[in-house]
Amino acid sequence: MRVTVRVHPASKRSSVGGRYGDSDPPVLVVRVAAPAADGRANDAVLDAMAAAFRVPRRAVRLVSGMRSRTKVVEVQGADPAVLAALVEVPGS
Repeated sequence: MRVTVRVHPASKRSSVGGRYGDSDPPVLVVRVAAPAADGRANDAVLDAMAAAFRVPRRAVRLVSGMRSRTKVVEVQGADPAVLAALVEVPGS
């Protein structure tokens, strides 16, 4: 499953949940504590997505948006119900 995410680097804590904008399909908000330097935020996004979808880290990869706050992440073996629940979480 491919998921479009909006990344907020250098947040107080890492979290996955909430919706960015009104687009369809929804854009999932991912906050990471790592700064946007040397790919550390990208690595943190993939770790956070793996934890949120309860899949191994190797099942998550960045498809596009390496240098952008809006990214497309592929999560193999992801449950669409988990995505629906994460998008509905208000500002987590």
